[in-house]
This record gives sequence, C-alpha cells and structure tokens, in this order.
Amino acid sequence: MGKISIKEVHTRHEMDDFVRLPRRLYAGNPYYVPDLEQDIRNTFDVRKNAALEFSDIRAFVAYDESGHPVGRIAGIINRHANEKWKVKNVRFGFIEFTDDPAVSAALIDAAGSWGRAQGMDTIVGPMGIFDFDKEGMLVEDFDRMGSSITIYNPSYYPRHLEALGFVKEVDWVQARIVVPQEVPERYVRTTALAKEMFGLTVRKLTDEDLEKRDYGRKVFCLLNEAYAPLYGYTELGDKQIDEFLSRYLPLIDRRMVPIVENGEGELVGVAITLPSLSEALRKSGGRMMPLGWFHLLRALKWKRADTADLYLVAVRPDYQGMGVNALFFSDLIPIYNKLGFKYAETGPQLEDNVKELGQWAPLHPEIVKRRRCYKKAL
Repeated sequence: MGKISIKEVHTRHEMDDFVRLPRRLYAGNPYYVPDLEQDIRNTFDVRKNAALEFSDIRAFVAYDESGHPVGRIAGIINRHANEKWKVKNVRFGFIEFTDDPAVSAALIDAAGSWGRAQGMDTIVGPMGIFDFDKEGMLVEDFDRMGSSITIYNPSYYPRHLEALGFVKEVDWVQARIVVPQEVPERYVRTTALAKEMFGLTVRKLTDEDLEKRDYGRKVFCLLNEAYAPLYGYTELGDKQIDEFLSRYLPLIDRRMVPIVENGEGELVGVAITLPSLSEALRKSGGRMMPLGWFHLLRALKWKRADTADLYLVAVRPDYQGMGVNALFFSDLIPIYNKLGFKYAETGPQLEDNVKELGQWAPLHPEIVKRRRCYKKAL
C-alpha cells in the first residue's frame, strides 16, 4: 500500500468514516459483533458522555492514497485513573486496521504523539475511558463468537502490536459453562451455610426498589466498591451512573439479576446477566433503525439465544468468601433452565483474579477468549 495519511476527526464526515469502518473490515466475518454506532458517536460527545468531564479523547482515521479509510484509533487520557494509579498513561481504544504494518504504525504514532504532547510517558490498550468499556485485544479463540461487551479482532492485530514493540500489561479471560440441570451440591451446601451463619438472603429487584429506594444507584455504588482494586479502574461518578441507568435499566430482565442482602437489609452482592445479544447485534448491523431495535427487543423478550451473558458479578469486599456467589448460582441455574439457556459466559476477568475465577470451579468452566492489554513507553 502507498502513503498513509492520518486525520484527527473534526467533521461529521470524518466521524462517519471512524464509525463505519468496521462494516467493511468485518464484512462476511461470522464472529464479529458490531457496536451500536450511536453509542460510538456518543462517546465523543461532551453533551452525552459525563466521563469527558475528567477525561480527554481524540479520534483519528487513517486513509490510503485514494482517500479510503483503512484504520482508526482513539487516544484517551483518563485523568482520574492516572491520578489514582500514579501513572502517566495515554490509552488507545477503538483500534481497527487493515493488515498493513504502515497503517497500524501510523495509528499508534498518532495516538502516542497526542499523548506525549499532553505529558504522558506510556501508551496502553486497547482500553476505554473506564473499566465498563470494552477492553483488551483478542489473542486467542478468533473462531468464537464475540459478544456485546467484548472486543473482537482478527488474528493479525496482536502481531502488529508486538512488531511495534508493545508488551503484555495484563490479560483478561472468560469462563464459559454448560448450564447444569441441577444446582451443584457444593452451591447448595454453601448457600444454606451463608443464610444460616451470615443472615444472607437473595431476591430480585422490585418496582419500589428502583422507583423509591434508589437501588439502581446502590448497585453502581457497590460495583465501585467491589471493583476499586482492579487494574485501571476508576469509580463512576453520579452523572455516569445516571447515564448507565438510563441506558441499561430498560433492558434488564429482573429474573436474571439477583441481589444479595445481609441481615440489616444492606446490598452486599449483585449479578447482572442478560440473554446474549450477539446475533441480534449482528442482524442490526450496529444500527437501531430501521429494524435494529426489533432484533434487540426480540432477543431480550421473545426469542432468546441459547447463551446467557454474565455481564457483572460484584460482592462487597467485606462479604467476599462468605458464600454470596453460591447464592447467585443457586438462584440463577433454575431460572436459566426455565428460560432455555444451555450455556452461560462471563465477561472478561483478570487472569490473576483467583477469587473471581475460582467461583466457577463447581461448574467445570472452559476458559476462553483471552484478551490482552498492551503497553509501550513513549
């Protein structure tokens, strides 16, 4: 390929190129699950993304000599994260490129140069602004379906980054299980002990919880507390929590979202699960209109996939190791069977988070879809 030019996104046309590039790169790929295009646009809109109050983000598009887009990248500086973890990192995200080293090199140089100009000394990624964004480059299992909350990429992506001098920072993996017909005996025993010894109870959210007792906010405050020690995490602020609640609360099936409370009625655990939206998003092409909304609603309400996605599992730190996860599984397994799910798959979990990965042991999980955060000194 000839000369590659990089443009920072300023115009609507350039943003269209940024958002729509994956349509061409992944045309015919049976494993790629697109983002909703409006969500990508909103990420860069200060009116619609509260995280931009404490973060800076720049979008770049690579063009070939004919003016066709051949790659994209975003540079991200999360000032709260840098302060919390005492680093000077510029993150890169939304990276996509054709199999041409000149393209990937030009994209990384654009994001890195911008970060260096802001005083950063290291580039890391793929990452989003915060931990609930998609993160990690797929380095294994390229022949498995992606999901609505994870990155999918071709096998040549890691080779390009490693050729550019990037090294591993952290890895995330996912656990995939076959849903058993009965709750494993270990969970049954642990559930009984947790209820008797610690006064724990499991239940589902009610209208009163959400409308009068502010449980939506309580859930996100719990997530902040439980995830605080994890790599790169920064706590969500009130405006971000409001955005998440307005975006995702209408999607949940409360039967699939158990909460655990202690004897004082305090929220100490939550598991957020949904039917897999992978096929629905593939059918939508990443667009809500004209019929994307129908495919998503159908997958949520009428014709569910055979897989449940375990988006988030969080336990208050002082209740970890007290059987909260057993209560989740004892509750969810019968519901999954009733709703027709044959499999369940977690979101990405840090490979060294032994407590988190160990909770799946009685279900004989298959560890799949390793993703990597890379780093490089600027």
